[in-house]
Amino acid sequence: MTAPRDGEGLKRLEDFTVFDIETIRVLLRGGSVIDWHRLNVDGPEEVDEFLRVQEFRVGEQADQARLEQIQSEAIAYLRRNFDFPVPKPVERASIDELMALAGGKGHRQVCACSILKIMHIIHHLEGRELMFVLPLSDQEIFHLVEEKVYRVIGGMLAKGFPIIEFLGGRKNKDSLYTKLLSKQQTIAAQIYDKLRFRIVTRTADDIFPILNYLTRKLFPFNYVIPGETTNTIFHFRDYCERQPALRRLLGRLQTDLDVENVLTPSQNEFSASDFKIVHFVVDLPVRLSAELLENAPPSAWSLGPVIFVLTEIQIIDRETESRNELGESSHAQYKERQKQAVMRRLKLGLEGERRGRRATRPPPDKL
Repeated sequence: MTAPRDGEGLKRLEDFTVFDIETIRVLLRGGSVIDWHRLNVDGPEEVDEFLRVQEFRVGEQADQARLEQIQSEAIAYLRRNFDFPVPKPVERASIDELMALAGGKGHRQVCACSILKIMHIIHHLEGRELMFVLPLSDQEIFHLVEEKVYRVIGGMLAKGFPIIEFLGGRKNKDSLYTKLLSKQQTIAAQIYDKLRFRIVTRTADDIFPILNYLTRKLFPFNYVIPGETTNTIFHFRDYCERQPALRRLLGRLQTDLDVENVLTPSQNEFSASDFKIVHFVVDLPVRLSAELLENAPPSAWSLGPVIFVLTEIQIIDRETESRNELGESSHAQYKERQKQAVMRRLKLGLEGERRGRRATRPPPDKL
């Protein structure tokens, strides 16, 4: 495993910070950063890295002005709607200072966290709005995402990271039709994996370091879509307790260690019960070039240069992938179950769905 001394390699578990393990945890359970009450960033370098993965260019005047604009709007929102008392030192704080305050204590810490959460929402909404007002097709946008993903993953492969397979692709039209027909919510907006990328690691123990690198270099953890994660590989608490380097961090986490036990896993209804995978959906930030922004209408000028594109990421280790390809867990069997459900629904409607559920329901003594 590549040593992390140059800041470009994989972090060993021994070098994980509280921030590292919390970002992976929220990703694995499909949680939301809005539910956090503190931000445990570890110094200015980690702050800069966090800003870069959001597609802000640290040190550039235009991007600094953009951050200040978002921060001012967040503070104004708090005051307009909640009469929220924001002390002057917090209001005047730079983004680095604000993120440091968010890891402290007292009223200023609460203020800093609240401001950062609202900044997260503003940046996301305005990036989404920008994408809708630009004259760009889905195919052009997908190409921009693929360029970004291939650049980062290509760099990982070139550095010898423990990745044995990487696949990327777009769902074809027939797959989109089948997926929509198999879902109760037959709305195109419900399709989160039009763009999807799959990483196979050497071992399960490589997954945490790979995820950590991806959240630092490719997508920010705070734009992982809540409720759209499937994690059937890791029991978070058990795994961390088996790793001495992670076990020492558990007492400093901000969320109860048993919170995952009360969550319903988001397993696909057509997947076999023994199918194992980690996959999640991220709204991937993509920075547009000046050339692409030249055609933007005046309404887009205040929205910044970043758009967000829904992208599915799958990650699995080689041994688990091999087991998945056996029997009922195989992809071929998954597609067959999905097709049968679509055919029942097309022919029989709701009654077909009920019959399908009865056919796959275990006997009462197995419930």
